Amino acid sequence: MTEQRETESQTARVLDGGIVAFLFVFAAAAPNSIAATQSAWLVGLALWLLRFAFRPRPRLQRTPIDYFVLGFFILSGISSFLSYEPMVSIGKLRAASLFTIIYLFAENIPSLRVARLLAITLIAACIVNVFYTAGERLLGRGVKVYGVSEQSPLYKAGIRDGDTLLEVDGEKLRDPQELVSALAKPEKKPAAVSAYRHELQPVFKVPRGTVLPGTTPLEQLGIGGWSRGRDWRATGFYGQFVTYAEVVQLIIALTMGLFVSLPVKRSWAGALLLAALAGFGYALLLTVTRASWLGCAVSTLIILLLGVGRRTLILIGVLAVPLILAGLFILQQKRNVAFIDQADQSTTWRETVWREGFKLLVSKPRHLLLGVGMDSIKGHWREWGMFDNGRIPWGHMHSNLLQIALERGVPALILWLALLFVYARTLWRSLRVIRTRSGSDGITGLLWIERGILLGALGGLAGFFISGLVHYNWGDSEVVMVFYMIMGLTLAIHRLVVQSSGQTD
Repeated sequence: MTEQRETESQTARVLDGGIVAFLFVFAAAAPNSIAATQSAWLVGLALWLLRFAFRPRPRLQRTPIDYFVLGFFILSGISSFLSYEPMVSIGKLRAASLFTIIYLFAENIPSLRVARLLAITLIAACIVNVFYTAGERLLGRGVKVYGVSEQSPLYKAGIRDGDTLLEVDGEKLRDPQELVSALAKPEKKPAAVSAYRHELQPVFKVPRGTVLPGTTPLEQLGIGGWSRGRDWRATGFYGQFVTYAEVVQLIIALTMGLFVSLPVKRSWAGALLLAALAGFGYALLLTVTRASWLGCAVSTLIILLLGVGRRTLILIGVLAVPLILAGLFILQQKRNVAFIDQADQSTTWRETVWREGFKLLVSKPRHLLLGVGMDSIKGHWREWGMFDNGRIPWGHMHSNLLQIALERGVPALILWLALLFVYARTLWRSLRVIRTRSGSDGITGLLWIERGILLGALGGLAGFFISGLVHYNWGDSEVVMVFYMIMGLTLAIHRLVVQSSGQTD
């Protein structure tokens, strides 16, 4: 019996080590690859469940958010089974089950040292895609055309000055000669030329055999010049600029929290954190995503208000003015819109879907109570007369508040808001406990890192909520996985620091 218990104990230690290892794989993959991140989550979850088969069995720790998380998931499940499209909505429960990431981290982080290293790993991993973004911008891509004449086959197909031609017939374009070769092919089917124009990516049909007489590719295409394109919105490794912007703003908040909490800012650690913030800010600017910019500004302001003195805050505010002006300039250059612009199609599109979504929500008591079911809009938007009866692109409601209420019901929305409130209160109370301990004992060990993680999480929560007013970032798996990881980190710190100090929630 004793030998069996020793074997079980050894197996338990191996499983514990494996779980922690996959927490680090998750942190390293989260800013870069959804496939690797979800694989780390699933393997870590499987190891954790297996861990309960061996003694000593893990002890589950309660957290302040438990009832709200589970209640929200249960209401999502009820809404799915009673959905207009049950099979579609039930399939979405897999994405809803990502909340288990919170507990995978909160319950399996064994020490504050591991929590610190996980936070640093997440920040370091995001630097990888910042270098990729900078390198991609430096090298450029595609063929940006200038001086397109009216006789040009490109002009007749709808291509204009400043358009960046990315692909022809699915093949990447590197120079004008490749486009001439594609147009010279003896095929009846026109060449499909995908381009980038501000934030749009239209595909133009250019008839073959229409190149102009000339000895150079520029003469044959009827253009005055070309260069590498460098004006697209940054996407990192994700392929979607809003997703990238939302992830980067969460990691900026975490990095800012650590920098503000750092006791000696004129140090190697301070220099590295500042360099990381500069890189993340550069990447976020290149996404040209206004809501994420605003969310980042709000999160940074909250962190600074809680973490620095008045003079420092004023100085930072003055230094931020050039950054704000640069952002507005980039917005105008890359998207050809102002920060608030009623002529912007993305703004009018949102106003339309908000109006239609709210009308659908209040049209029946069932919708208010249970919602229409996750993703059921995709199968019923025609009969509900949504998306301007198909005259604008169909999708989601571009608002966490409206999307959750419409798909899962108003009670689910109330639970979701309560979840965020209780989480924010937990962060605030944890910060107070750490401040008290620091005040009585001085800054002991590396306690500033825990304070920085908590500050960053609180600021990131505010930024996430603000940008979620006009984006459905809660439904973006890449974003919510990072959000859940940070939540799990902070709940582990709450357990290891706050509860161990004898404080109660």
